[in-house]
Amino acid sequence: MKPYHRLLCAIAGLLAISTGWAAEPAAKSDGRAEVTFLHPEKFSDVRSSYMENDKDRDAILDQIKDYIVTKARTYVPEGQKLLVTITDVDMAGDFEPWRGPAMQDVRVVKDVYPPKVDLEFKLVDAKGAVLKEGKRQLRDLAFLMKISINRDDELRHEKALFDDWFRDDFPRKK
Repeated sequence: MKPYHRLLCAIAGLLAISTGWAAEPAAKSDGRAEVTFLHPEKFSDVRSSYMENDKDRDAILDQIKDYIVTKARTYVPEGQKLLVTITDVDMAGDFEPWRGPAMQDVRVVKDVYPPKVDLEFKLVDAKGAVLKEGKRQLRDLAFLMKISINRDDELRHEKALFDDWFRDDFPRKK
């Protein structure tokens, strides 16, 4: 490899890290969000293979929880706490086992399989008084029309649902 190629690769790596293209850091709870999953064994579709597996489901739900906690640091003011109970998750895409054994563990993402998340939430102040609460059915039928920076993230469509929800329900003050 020529020296200038190495330099370009190093610069590209530093730019990716500094602009946030790199993987998001693990969520550190600062008390602004608490996420629980109500009967996750009954969720519509939380898996990355055709055969259901509790470990697999728990790993995906942990990623969702970490993402919500991370987002709450941006959208929930200090001194307030967001309590989120997720009641159902249906990931974007589905498995189509009729395509044959070589494809049974491939999640096929099409418009007919949009991401869906059902949740209940409460925003409380430091004294526990409820500031805002509600139930939401997060849906995006045009999810494939959005530009995604991290195409390697298997949860990018579900995370976009949470991004939209945070922007709509918890607008940041300017």
